[in-house]
Parts: sequence; C-alpha cells; structure tokens
Amino acid sequence: MEHRRFAEKVCGEIALADHHGEAMKKWRQIFSISQSEIARKLGISPSVISDYEAGRRSPGVAFIKKFVLALIEIDSQRPNPVISKYRELPELSSAIIDIAEYSRGVSIGEFCEKIEGERLNEFEKIVNGHTVIDSLNAILMLNAYDFYRLFGFTSERALIFTKVTSGRSPLVAVRVSSLKPSAVVLHGLEKVDEMAIKIAEAEKIPLVRTEIDVGEMIGRLRRDFL
Repeated sequence: MEHRRFAEKVCGEIALADHHGEAMKKWRQIFSISQSEIARKLGISPSVISDYEAGRRSPGVAFIKKFVLALIEIDSQRPNPVISKYRELPELSSAIIDIAEYSRGVSIGEFCEKIEGERLNEFEKIVNGHTVIDSLNAILMLNAYDFYRLFGFTSERALIFTKVTSGRSPLVAVRVSSLKPSAVVLHGLEKVDEMAIKIAEAEKIPLVRTEIDVGEMIGRLRRDFL
C-alpha cells in the first residue's frame, strides 16, 4: 500500500509536468537508475528512454505507470532502497524531493564542485548528507516540528531549497531553528537576497547558489557520496 501511494504521487507529478521527459529523468536519477537498467526492466531499448527524456516522444499514462513501477521494483531490490526514506517521512513527501545520508564526510568545496555551486561565503564545513526541499510545498505544509525532521539522521547536512524566489525565507527558517545545517543551497536563483547572505554570515553557514538540473544534482550526489 505504501508503495502504491508513492507510485501514484510520482505518476501524477510526471503526468502533470510541463515537460514529462524531464520529470521522468529527475525520478530516474533520484533512484540512481541508469537508462539501460530501466530499459532492460521494461524490455525496451535504452534509446527509447532517451527519446522520452529528451522530449522526442510523449509518454502515455500507461507507460508512465510502467516506468514508475519499474523504478520502484528495481529500487526495492537494493540494499538501501531510496523509497525507504520516503516511507519514513510520508506526510512530508510532497515537500521533500530527496533525502540521503552520505557514506563519508564531504568537504564543502567537494560538495560545491559536484553540484556546480557558487559559494557566497568562505565558511568551511563537512557535509554528511542532504535534503532537497520543494520550497513552495514546504511553506504550505511544514510547521516548526516538521522543519526539524528535514535534518534526517544528522544536522551536518546540506539543505537544498528549490523553487525559491529570493532565498530570504529559507535562511530566516534556519536562523530561528536551534539546529543548523552544514550548508544551505539555493537552487535556480540568478541573484540571492542580501538579507539571506547576511543571515548566513551571522550563522557562519556556507551559502551556495546553483542552477544545475535538480535531477542531475541528486543523481551526482547519490552516485558519488552514498
């Protein structure tokens, strides 16, 4: 039942996305599954998956369902399935895009290199995990207690906020929290609010800006740090 609810959520997100292929690619990369692996599971050529993700083909509802169920089945057979993280935080699943703990501590420099991030200050911290957050859904549904749960198993992690408009709100939330992340990443901004930068300075938290594709970012972090 838990898998079914999760599958319905992902299928709905892909079906309603402006670009179905990009949404498919994002979830495939979140699960760290290659095009060849998912194609083999579905009994099709990897080039077909590539065509869907590049927008050269448009998937129907039936194919989206098969695609998502195949992702979940492949993931469930692995030692540390990604989906288990979503089961642990079911009521937060629409606010949390991805959550992971790393197999080793990662320097902020190495972390930024992996996500093509621009450092906005010079603080040095070790990152032991990440949480990728849909900021719009987080604003709508998270209370103060839920915010603490974004830290997963350790506060020494990067909180990566997507769909931000200025960057101020995430930093204000960090400012008033007793738990402090190892880094805050603001995704998709050309210019970060000056107050956000000042708060990061006051809290001595590395602040990073990146415009890398979200699915690509998650895929890189999971592939190299888990």
